[in-house]
Amino acid sequence: VKTIAVGTGKALVMGEQGEADVLLVHAPSSEKKLVDEGIVTNYQLIMHNDFIIVGPPEDPAGIRGKSDVKEVFQNIAEKEALFVSRGDDSGTHKKELSVWQACNIEPEGAWYQEAGAGMGDTLGIAAEKKCYTLTDRATYLALKENLGLDVLSEGDPLLLNIYHVMQVNEEKFDKVNGEGAKAFVDFWVTDETQNLIGEFGKDKYGEPLFFPDAGRDPAELGL
Repeated sequence: VKTIAVGTGKALVMGEQGEADVLLVHAPSSEKKLVDEGIVTNYQLIMHNDFIIVGPPEDPAGIRGKSDVKEVFQNIAEKEALFVSRGDDSGTHKKELSVWQACNIEPEGAWYQEAGAGMGDTLGIAAEKKCYTLTDRATYLALKENLGLDVLSEGDPLLLNIYHVMQVNEEKFDKVNGEGAKAFVDFWVTDETQNLIGEFGKDKYGEPLFFPDAGRDPAELGL
């Protein structure tokens, strides 16, 4: 398997252009277009974790303990508290933008900064500048010892981070390895792999980094 690690936005573009055999991504609303157009097939729910809002312990926007992410974003915007966005069209960036949109807020001004970087680098910038950011929990747990950032808001259903795997349609793109893509998708939904997902991270972080979802009704996750 040749892995190309890019943000979800770029991965979906690669799928649209037939430049990948299989996609593993986490932006269901953006994925739907490819499913509806038949660009991808064998679309499978495989796992989820969640997004959280982290920031400096001083918490200048006063969001600590608030679970309503729209209220949290409104507070940050009203206080013009420093917020760093990934700004890279990744699944995380898409999620963040969807929350601002749900708040009817167009984030702009000196308080809102775009990193144009991956999650690890964005967390590093947030730590350096003592500002807020939205991150997936797994990356935060992996890096938190060196960040000095606290989890300030979590638990809103809007912050579920849902992963699907799918084949790029070999009938639309001659170069797609349909057999290999199917084998890859099948691997992710086996009981063995799903059990591994549920255990991954427990030994190091005391909690799993992902929760297995293969075979689960998508409606249970709000899809």
